[in-house]
Amino acid sequence: MNSLHSLKSLHGLKVISLEQAVAAPLCTQRLVQAGAEVIKIERPQGDFARYYDTAVAGQSAYFVWLNAGKKSVVLDLSINQDKQSLLQLINKSDVLVQNLKPGSLAGLGVDLDLLHAQRPAFISVSISGFSPDGPGYKRKAYDLLMQAESGLAQITGSAQEPGRVGVSVVDIATGQFAYEAILQALLQRSASSTGAKVDISMFDAVAHWLAVPYLLDRYGGTAPKRVGLAHPGICPYGVFTSADGVSFILSIQNEREWQRLCEVGIENSELAADARCSDNPTRVANRVFVDATVQYAFAQLDYCSISQRLDLADVAFAPVNEMSALKEHPDFHTETVRVGDQDVQLPRLPGSNGEQSALAKVPTLGEHTEDCLLYTSDAADDSLR
Repeated sequence: MNSLHSLKSLHGLKVISLEQAVAAPLCTQRLVQAGAEVIKIERPQGDFARYYDTAVAGQSAYFVWLNAGKKSVVLDLSINQDKQSLLQLINKSDVLVQNLKPGSLAGLGVDLDLLHAQRPAFISVSISGFSPDGPGYKRKAYDLLMQAESGLAQITGSAQEPGRVGVSVVDIATGQFAYEAILQALLQRSASSTGAKVDISMFDAVAHWLAVPYLLDRYGGTAPKRVGLAHPGICPYGVFTSADGVSFILSIQNEREWQRLCEVGIENSELAADARCSDNPTRVANRVFVDATVQYAFAQLDYCSISQRLDLADVAFAPVNEMSALKEHPDFHTETVRVGDQDVQLPRLPGSNGEQSALAKVPTLGEHTEDCLLYTSDAADDSLR
């Protein structure tokens, strides 16, 4: 059976992307992985994400992650000739993705409303910090700013202070929503020959992901508190430590699991019958007692014994690993991209088996400029019909 990755269901789709950083490049990377041709328009200095670090064969980790398989075209959009080249590329494309500062696209002479009126099957996705129907639309926005302004940082971190999620979670959410919107627009186009003009905002993306804490705050009266590596609404669900110093997370999701933990995991049937542990809300209210009692039992056992007991009890748990452990994890799978003359292993795209028809290459700055600009002069427009 073919995998999602090897089906290349978007083969033949032409995409122009005026992109930088993470959100838009993540969206278009998903399009590349599905078989689309993505032409990445870069300023003469390049996407600034090229220069975040030099960790991967001299290239930025962010750039390597998000740009393999794309075509890099350098255009100086302060020059009229390059503006015209951009318009020609867009006119030959199926999809435009852009995350320029609001107003910049119009300043380049690209009128999205006019494009959509002239080409009803055209699809455009514009990514911004805030949506066009709100007062913040023209503001610049970056991932950590959105984590802070949305309230995500206030429910993340230790009890003492808020924290940043350790990856660019708002950018990632925004890019995934943009990719979903393009797929939905393509389905609509196949049914009605009509494209879509889509606006995706980073703030909307993180707000959507914050639905549960929002609902708890608005209708329950209390937002979740910061509890570090614990769950604010489930107990026991957090970090415990074995006698040999291994930290691990224990997760109890229902009363059957609680009973099994007490009877098999820690061999304390009296705790299961304790009135302070009668159900999850009661355990949450008595979290200090519950966690301390469970921790006392685990402190008598090494991690190997604990893991055997918890497996027998059919209770979920996981070690708290260092980042360096990921590359050695037996369930970690990779796929290969080419960076210069070096093969680099990236985490495998979920839903795929790592197969590729050809090795994806991270483009050098402007590597495809000449070829793609020749493409704009081709008289045969084989894009939209």
